[in-house]
Amino acid sequence: MSTDDAVRRAAARGAHPHPLPGGLTSRRAVVDAIADALAFPAWTGRNLDALYDALTDLSWLPEGEHVLVWPDDGVLAERDPRGAAAVESVLRDARLRTAELGVRPLTVVRPQS
Repeated sequence: MSTDDAVRRAAARGAHPHPLPGGLTSRRAVVDAIADALAFPAWTGRNLDALYDALTDLSWLPEGEHVLVWPDDGVLAERDPRGAAAVESVLRDARLRTAELGVRPLTVVRPQS
């Protein structure tokens, strides 16, 4: 599945897709890309704690499912394995928490180009 396909599928089921650029090579680049894709408010920090807080809130976005489309996520794992594990942990925890809350659940899709 391509990034475009993942975006189309999310939109077709009524979710709000948020694609990330491919080839992100550092934890910082991923955090910044997620913040940009989800239009984080300017006051949001750019560290893993702030990422979790923002992902479990998303109150500035419309209600409903928000799908983070992250192509080529293996690039980060290859270049920065510890950073990839840390980001994955935050995404997993945020997905679980937003599923509990139900207002703006977060889903992560990883299409491969």
